[in-house]
Amino acid sequence: MTSETSKVLIKNGEIIKTLYDNFKAVNIPAVLEQMDPEMSWTEAEGYIYGGTYIGADAILENVFKKLATEWEGFMATPDKIVDGRDTVVAIGRYSGKYLKTGKTVDVPFAHVWTFNKGRITSFVQHTDTLVVARQLGLIQ
Repeated sequence: MTSETSKVLIKNGEIIKTLYDNFKAVNIPAVLEQMDPEMSWTEAEGYIYGGTYIGADAILENVFKKLATEWEGFMATPDKIVDGRDTVVAIGRYSGKYLKTGKTVDVPFAHVWTFNKGRITSFVQHTDTLVVARQLGLIQ
């Protein structure tokens, strides 16, 4: 057996499952390690962090640090991960308490992850931003 054939290939869906596990364990360095240096991270339009952020520093500042400081117990829990090789979709639920309003959220999400040469190159969030805003008490 050559070294090429003895390599263990890790499927992209398994990488995404591990990423969610690391996020849950607050192991952000391990999460960032899987990302391409120029990764594009898009939070849904109308979401409290809506916008597109490029690169680990922008993602860390505009998403991860806010989730760590503005929420209590924030979780993105995937119920299903669909591995389409270079595109992986995670379907699950957000939960947690938003500290600015003291309200909790429990809403579904779909996350679309794109890979290139084994690195995550993009993330796109899909969620019902109106339901999020209502549950958090940001609108009536």
